[in-house]
Amino acid sequence: MSKPYPFVETSPWLSTPSDPQPALDRDLAADVVIIGGGYTGLSAALSLRAAGVDVVVLEKDFSGSGASGRNAGHLTPTIGKDLPTTLRIFGQKRASALVRFADAAVEFTEEVIEKNQIDCDYVASGNIVAGLHPKHAPTLEKAAQTARGLGAEVRYLAPGEMRERGLPPAFLCGVLEERGGTLNPGRYVAGLRAAAMRAGVRLFEGTSVLGLDDGEKVTARTPGGNVTANHAVIATNAYTKHLGRRKRDVAPLRVSLFETEPLSEAQLDELGWPGREGIYTAHEALENFRLTAHGTLTGGSKVVRYRYGSALPPGYDPGAFDAIERAFRERFPMLTDVKVANFWGGWIGLTMDLLPQFGVEGSHHNVHFGIGFNGHGIAQATQVGAMLAEQILGNAHPHSRALKRKLRSWPPEPLRWLGAQAINRGLAIVDARTDRQIRKL
Repeated sequence: MSKPYPFVETSPWLSTPSDPQPALDRDLAADVVIIGGGYTGLSAALSLRAAGVDVVVLEKDFSGSGASGRNAGHLTPTIGKDLPTTLRIFGQKRASALVRFADAAVEFTEEVIEKNQIDCDYVASGNIVAGLHPKHAPTLEKAAQTARGLGAEVRYLAPGEMRERGLPPAFLCGVLEERGGTLNPGRYVAGLRAAAMRAGVRLFEGTSVLGLDDGEKVTARTPGGNVTANHAVIATNAYTKHLGRRKRDVAPLRVSLFETEPLSEAQLDELGWPGREGIYTAHEALENFRLTAHGTLTGGSKVVRYRYGSALPPGYDPGAFDAIERAFRERFPMLTDVKVANFWGGWIGLTMDLLPQFGVEGSHHNVHFGIGFNGHGIAQATQVGAMLAEQILGNAHPHSRALKRKLRSWPPEPLRWLGAQAINRGLAIVDARTDRQIRKL
């Protein structure tokens, strides 16, 4: 029997807003109705309001209560699985365009934070893909060369450079993504929510959407009333299946995270890590780690869960918690006495080609969608929200072409579940072998 774990249902980044917005209780008309009050929906709403558009946002819980307020807090220009894989699949021209999109997404998010004066503990530290075994060095060095050839602002950090930066010794080498950094995701989405409300967005929380009906005007149906609008935006990411549209475009994967109790000054000194770079490891199913503004260490991932039928399972996952705590203890042996204060989890919206899905559908081409951010949603969802606004306004966003492609859906069940189990099992075998090699160092 596993030990009991301290568990938070949403995440330690979040608390119920002090100004909860009412559920929709009447019929309304608007220029645009947005389904989903996370990064994508709120960013789209802000951009539309800046153009004077009347916007209604419908959120089934409170804004940010989904993946936007649960994630690890890495603002990163990562795109696809990795850039060598992206280059191999899409070719030089498309891969370069995707790099520019990912870089622009980070820059745009930084601008949103500054413009709206969002206090979200953002540190422009960059993020490092870290190798934990000497065998990772040639792969990471080659990946950095490929990335630079595509225009990415990255560079390889040899072991000596990693030590010069004061990074914890478990991380032997790495690829530094110079753009981006880390932030408090809950405070970021709360800041977007506040900015949207100041801008005049009509936000209804605790409002589930039962369906979205096509027509010259679209209608979002809810238990308390309907919203009729010229355009609709689907900004539901991992929750998209439950809307009844684009049901197989995104597979929701559950990942778990942890946060320690605050570290003492002595523990922080022993740890080092003065640049506070975000770190994710060169595993197939990566681990992520970072320090927070309030002196804790947070991280996780490593174990990914998929449930049959793209269902969203409960978050309490002792098997995952055990695996990520063990990884934490192995990477940071100097923190043996530090307790884990919280475990929690959330969902990644995974697409077949690991790129965001962006476009328009419907009988009158007035249902717009931006979903499937594959774990890179802080930057990319914020950027795609603005791109959706431009699409509604009839403008061509400079980075929309990078995401235009033939969109692929996941296979039906049981093939989807069987494939997920096979992939997960294969990745786990590879990573277990890598971890055994690391322990022998």
